[in-house]
Amino acid sequence: MNKEDQQYRMQIDSMEKQFGAQSQQLNNLWKSIHNLDSIHQAAVTGIIDKHGWLGPTQIGDEASFNLSWMFLHFDQKTKEKYLPLMKIAVKEGKAESTTLALLVDKIALLQGKKQIYGSQVRQDEKTGEYYLAPLEDPENVDKRRKEVGLKPLAEDYNLKVHNIIWDPKTYKPGV
Repeated sequence: MNKEDQQYRMQIDSMEKQFGAQSQQLNNLWKSIHNLDSIHQAAVTGIIDKHGWLGPTQIGDEASFNLSWMFLHFDQKTKEKYLPLMKIAVKEGKAESTTLALLVDKIALLQGKKQIYGSQVRQDEKTGEYYLAPLEDPENVDKRRKEVGLKPLAEDYNLKVHNIIWDPKTYKPGV
């Protein structure tokens, strides 16, 4: 499932550059991605509902990581429903704290709140520029990131790939 998931998502940037952010080609790709996400959501939640959260000792490191990672692409209701289970899975060593941090940020933004770990970026629809999504307590974000095993925000892949320079003193959340 993870290979399928990433296969389509790896095409997003090149499709956007080739055809534009508002193109029919990119819209069709997103439709395919969302369709696949719903199929994966049913499969993953079915596994967890039947067997509980499976960790590395049950299914191996890669499959365990992928099981948790898939939740990042599920709908809001499912993310919220399984968040408490993922928190328990992290405490039991069945899921990664870094993946949990990304899920916490995604859920916070979906609920209209600020993210905690700074893992999410947004794109301004008018300018096409990327920016760090609204962030709670920017001055202490690196402390929170360190606690869950994430690199400092200035070294975050998502910021680097989108040419966002992190400085907590000058940070102003985008619109």
